[in-house]
Amino acid sequence: MNRPIATASLDDPLYYLKNFETVVRWVREHHGDLLTSDERALIDRLLDLPQPARALLVRLVMRSGERFRQSKLNYPELGAPVDEALDVLAAAGWVEDDPELDIEALFDALTVAECRNALGTWLAESPLPRSASKKAMLAHCRELTPEPRRFSHWWPQTDDRLVALHHMALFDRIRLMFFGNLRQSWPDFVLVELGHHRYETVPFTPDSRAFQSRDDVDRYLAMQACRDRLEAGEPPAAIWPDIPPRNANPWLESRRGRLLMELGRQADRSGEVELALRAWGESGHREARLRQLRLLERLKRPEDAWAVARDAVDDPRGDGEARGLERLLKRLARKLDQTPPLAPRRPPIPEQTLVLPKPEAMSVEWAALEHLSQERAPVCYVENTLINGLFGLLCWPALFAPLPGAFFHPFHLAPADLHREDFVQRRQALFDDCLAALDGGNYKDRIRDNWRAKQGLSSAFVHWPVLTEPVLEMALACIPAAHLKLLFQRLLRDLREHRSGLPDLIRFVPYDATYEMIEVKGPGDRLQDHQIRWLEFCLEHGLPVSVCYVRWSEADECR
Repeated sequence: MNRPIATASLDDPLYYLKNFETVVRWVREHHGDLLTSDERALIDRLLDLPQPARALLVRLVMRSGERFRQSKLNYPELGAPVDEALDVLAAAGWVEDDPELDIEALFDALTVAECRNALGTWLAESPLPRSASKKAMLAHCRELTPEPRRFSHWWPQTDDRLVALHHMALFDRIRLMFFGNLRQSWPDFVLVELGHHRYETVPFTPDSRAFQSRDDVDRYLAMQACRDRLEAGEPPAAIWPDIPPRNANPWLESRRGRLLMELGRQADRSGEVELALRAWGESGHREARLRQLRLLERLKRPEDAWAVARDAVDDPRGDGEARGLERLLKRLARKLDQTPPLAPRRPPIPEQTLVLPKPEAMSVEWAALEHLSQERAPVCYVENTLINGLFGLLCWPALFAPLPGAFFHPFHLAPADLHREDFVQRRQALFDDCLAALDGGNYKDRIRDNWRAKQGLSSAFVHWPVLTEPVLEMALACIPAAHLKLLFQRLLRDLREHRSGLPDLIRFVPYDATYEMIEVKGPGDRLQDHQIRWLEFCLEHGLPVSVCYVRWSEADECR
């Protein structure tokens, strides 16, 4: 069942509560079978709370930490005093009143002045000066090894109240099942007005879920815990045994590959080179194998590196690895007296130089555009937007297909697995059908139909303000279908890398049904690797491209 999902206007003082409850209800409806009976009961109890208590609970969940002082909570929109809302939450078990704190937690809850006030007896006999820092006071108190005690016992003079939030594990689980990651926080959703954007409607069925079992969710949370430990500085060797083993879920395996990539990086930095080699060897991340090879080379193990690289060169993980392997194999071949693979011949890139007056408030691309554009051969500044946009319109059905792990909620610009290594493979038949239209001649109608039908819908590929109807029609008239197919096929080889690096300008010649893509480089600028790869690809396949180098006239240079 796919009911319309409601979002709140920012004009509503409790918009954050309504958006939060939208998330909770969505997860309750679509992932209820992955929750325990106790978790489902907690959600039901949450939704039954009085509105002020629900709103305050959401405010606490969105804040950092899990302990809060009443004096720091100021939310006039609740509709009831904060202390009354806290009473309700405490009675229902959502917060604990006056929790026990160890000395570190107490210092986290207090300011410097409050620490001196609350711990005056502890500090009176210390050698610390009155102006001692909070860090110094904590170090002194920690040496006294005090037992944990309730906040009111630590500081009996205060009339403030401290509470500890319960059930954050459930809120993290809900957040994960809604977003598909723990990188996005609650404010990413509940504090925005989603009504400003329109999204493609994608059917959401049990079969299309990334999480098919509770074990899938637990596995993700375990990997996130390992990543958190890495970021906290824990030694990689201590974390390695806790990384979950390989799994049949390809989406989770991709996450595992990224975790292993990061663990290998940290292990390398800390000198645990064998662990780094093992982690990168197990990771399917696009950069892991090249890092493994470079480390083997650094360790003076050229034979091992040669064996891995020779296997890798037949199936590179994208253009970046292919170029890296090419350079690495040349170095290894010299050391091992081997014959390196033949490097592909690369065509020279056509170029021209323009000397222009330096504009006051215009980019170098626009200056070149104004100079090159003619009435019968207009030039448009499109950069990556035109080819990506045409691709996005033609391949809309494939991009928004409801495959498992592609969409977690109704507010996606693009599939969540867009940059995963198997993104195209999982949709190969769908992309083949879309690109087949370029052979049959009806591709223009497909693109025009989607341009009209999807107008204004959020998309990671279609930038509507640039892809206007005149630009669309000139592109369809001037760029041959065979050229579009080549460009789209290269996009599909590596959507993460190839969506950028396309030339800045395109010159349309409608009377001749031709075009030229032009990369513009200003004074001191140079071509980047991913731009060079696009230019060389186009030239190898007969697509018209060039580089325009712009220099400012001498008078402007001297200003």
